[in-house]
Amino acid sequence: MSGSELKITAHAIIRNGKILRNSETIFESSDTGSDFLREAYEEGLKIDYPKFYKMDALGKSGIIATEVLLQDFDFGKYKPEEAGIVLSNKNSSIEADVNYFETARSFPSPALFVYTLPNIVIGEISIRYKFKGENAFFVSDQFDADWLHFYVSDLIHHQKIKACICGWVESVDENFDTCLFLVEKEQKENAVNFTAENLKEIYGLKV
Repeated sequence: MSGSELKITAHAIIRNGKILRNSETIFESSDTGSDFLREAYEEGLKIDYPKFYKMDALGKSGIIATEVLLQDFDFGKYKPEEAGIVLSNKNSSIEADVNYFETARSFPSPALFVYTLPNIVIGEISIRYKFKGENAFFVSDQFDADWLHFYVSDLIHHQKIKACICGWVESVDENFDTCLFLVEKEQKENAVNFTAENLKEIYGLKV
């Protein structure tokens, strides 16, 4: 199966105080950083997931973007092991690393330490949304649409994956740049071909 036979059935973006789903703004706030994520969680999307408050900023932005991404998703369509996650960013878990380093000067915080690996955001998404198939987290200098397209296409073709959340999840100094895609084998209304060009176009949307 080539990548062009796969479809991007939804996408979600968090950037510059806005949250977009399929290129449409669904939430906007003048708040910034953690306040923006909290307002989006409590008032904009009205998510009920108390564990959210324990997460670092990377995990929070990943959960909010996934919640938006999967708004119309049929969770009964796939087995948990048929749904994978492939994410990337540039700065790994730098924000959590810095916060942990600051606490380590006095008394190290185990609650912060668990977030000093970037793939923890994959674990948070997997637990809440039961996407328990193959997963991977890559660190690269910039959003690499060509690599993402190759890796996810290969994953779906050679593994038992039928759906995949993939994309970019970045949090530095409480500035968020998150763009997630839902890739599936079947056609849906308003779906576009899963190609590197379409990934680049969607990620590059002006927000």
